[in-house]
Amino acid sequence: MMKNINNVTEFVLLGLTQNKEMQKLCFVLFLFFYLVIVLGNLLIVVTIIFSSRLNSPMYFFLSYLSFVDICYSSVTAPKMITDFLVDKKTISFIGCIAQLFGVHFFGCTEIFILTVMAYDRYIAICKPLHYTTIMTKRVCGNMVAASWVGGLMHSLLQTLITTQLPFCGPNEIDHYFCDVHPLLKLACTDTYIVGIIVVANSGMIALSCFLILVVSYIIILVSLRSQSSEGRRKALSTCASHVTVVILFFGPCTFTYIRPSSNFSEDKTVAVFYTVITPMLNPLIYTLRNEEVKNAMRKLWSRKVISSEKTKM
Repeated sequence: MMKNINNVTEFVLLGLTQNKEMQKLCFVLFLFFYLVIVLGNLLIVVTIIFSSRLNSPMYFFLSYLSFVDICYSSVTAPKMITDFLVDKKTISFIGCIAQLFGVHFFGCTEIFILTVMAYDRYIAICKPLHYTTIMTKRVCGNMVAASWVGGLMHSLLQTLITTQLPFCGPNEIDHYFCDVHPLLKLACTDTYIVGIIVVANSGMIALSCFLILVVSYIIILVSLRSQSSEGRRKALSTCASHVTVVILFFGPCTFTYIRPSSNFSEDKTVAVFYTVITPMLNPLIYTLRNEEVKNAMRKLWSRKVISSEKTKM
């Protein structure tokens, strides 16, 4: 039987770098990244909510994706940014477990929402005549709810597994946030079986959803051959944005969780991609390639300017 002997009340995060000059540079850089994440994704959420034209299921899912991106980055980025300014980067045991829960909850929810978005594009392109009857508001709401519940179940399992491990020192985590793999290295017990469970839980979810996405887009590409050049161009433009996000998110995520715990120092660098870079690029990818979103943003901005001018008069 594994005894839960826990002499550790806090963990020390080694962060991305130990170089003082690099830490100052990283503080400015990641603060800028985080502001872009929050403001960019918030702009998309507000635009979709207040625009009457962006009422299709695709934009419904996109608004939730942007909301999840804000939450996902907010679990790790603020702590990482403030740690660049302090010498000793500590986090309490409870805070560490809470961070682990948040990372896996929002991360897994994002995986499911991206998969749901691929299904939406599959129905829209391959079964356009049945799209409105299949993708009803109720179905879309149930899909989003299922994504949240799936993320919660996954995160609860990861958190329960980790809290059952005994930690008796050392307490230094070679990462900038608390995650399962770094914590497994610090547990003072054999974690081989636990490591397999973690890979089966995290890695297989990421890999299976990624394979579903690949298959769905192969089917979409094949079906596009029978469509007109204009319809093909529009469909490819929409799908290209989604595929780019999928590759940026699933690539690093699958690399991290599909294998057992290891001493790869690159893990924290790879983690930057799916916790910071992808959430930051999502608004740019979806707005720059989407005329409907850009037009809705312009109308929303012009409406705001006109209303502000009227209040001044």
